[in-house]
Amino acid sequence: MSQDASNPWAVTEVQESIEEVNSDANPWGAASETTTSQTLSAGAPEPDAPFSIIDPFANELIPLESWVETGIGWVVGNFRPFFSAIKAPIDATLSSIEALLQSINPIFMILFMGLLAWQAAGKRLGVATMVSLFVVGAIGAWEESMTTLALVLTSVFFCMVVGIPSGIWMARSDKAQQVIRPILDAMQTTPAFVYLVPIVMLFGIGNVPGVVVTIIFAVPPVIRLTNLGIRQVPEDLIEAAQSFGASSKQMLFKVQLPLAMPTIMAGVNQTLMLSLSMVVIASMISVGGLGLMVLRGIGRLDIGLATVGGVGIVILAIILDRLTQSLGQSARDRGTRHWYEAGPIGLLRKISGKQQ
Repeated sequence: MSQDASNPWAVTEVQESIEEVNSDANPWGAASETTTSQTLSAGAPEPDAPFSIIDPFANELIPLESWVETGIGWVVGNFRPFFSAIKAPIDATLSSIEALLQSINPIFMILFMGLLAWQAAGKRLGVATMVSLFVVGAIGAWEESMTTLALVLTSVFFCMVVGIPSGIWMARSDKAQQVIRPILDAMQTTPAFVYLVPIVMLFGIGNVPGVVVTIIFAVPPVIRLTNLGIRQVPEDLIEAAQSFGASSKQMLFKVQLPLAMPTIMAGVNQTLMLSLSMVVIASMISVGGLGLMVLRGIGRLDIGLATVGGVGIVILAIILDRLTQSLGQSARDRGTRHWYEAGPIGLLRKISGKQQ
């Protein structure tokens, strides 16, 4: 018996020729090691070609990417205690506000916000605020909305702490305005997502880094409008105050800031709206709240979850916008001489006056 007959698994010459034909005809067949190595070597990037005037930007001329990576690495390695010191007060403030908002019973919170809106803008906004917040709780987004509110309030607080003194400095110094204005222009034209990468490198992820990036993104309007409001105070009023012997401090706190308050509050309103939008975007770096609900809904293709988060964001934005706009109005615009003559406080004063 021959070798082929004794071994049924042996490959005959006919089978070898058939396999060669099939491999040539089948482009999806497994490639040999030689073919794979040739493909990999052919796909490898070529070294930088010499500069050519025909295609001058074929290769990078300025290694900005490597410079930024080196610079960020150096900053992170040498200034970690500095960034930890920045995080500490923000973390303490955020934790306190969030714990307070989460500890209040939702019914009392709705009543408080309604009374606050009534005091600031009238009965209609007070009723609308209570109904809107009830809807937020009814759709199952109450805890997330309180987390978002804590993030926004913390961000706006630190924006005012940084922004109003900076705006006053710009209003009093033309040189400071020349230096700070280009920085503000760059900050306002930078896309929101660009801020996330360096913040993650310097501060990490979580709610506190989210507040930091929100402060950086939202602070320019309050700086600009504080500067604008003070500069728009009429010169004759300033001269009149100076003629009565007003000091620089009295000029600022009794003349300039009160007259500039509507403009400053417009800046606070814009800062608040930018803070709310950035808090939602910052959910990409694990910032909690309504933005995280939207992000999870997008990731899971869960339209219902994303809609709940989106509705909560819209309601919260409308309430905060109307409140800050009302706070920017003067007492004369509201039809009263003093703020305590209107709203629930004014009603209590009238009742107590009648009883006496």
